[in-house]
Amino acid sequence: YNYNAKYIDENGAALIVPAELPPEVEEGMRDMAAKAFRALGCDGMARVDFFLMPDMTFLINELNTIPGFTNISMYAKAMAASGVSYPEVIDRLVAHGLARAGR
Repeated sequence: YNYNAKYIDENGAALIVPAELPPEVEEGMRDMAAKAFRALGCDGMARVDFFLMPDMTFLINELNTIPGFTNISMYAKAMAASGVSYPEVIDRLVAHGLARAGR
């Protein structure tokens, strides 16, 4: 894994998106990610990274409030796997920022 694989070459890193996890593990990770996001007072977007143990237990590694945000980044690929296109992610974030500024 290097700079080119991460930021330049769309096929430079082997990513499985969405991850092939048992449904209960995926649900647990989503729940824990949402709780961490709220607990830290995050707003807008973040990427929550986990360590997954061989026994399928997991723990949070880090919460990245400014994840890579190119159209080939992990964040964009994860959103696309959730049915949200890259342009739609940008539209949603801009709308959220405008709404927040109007508070």
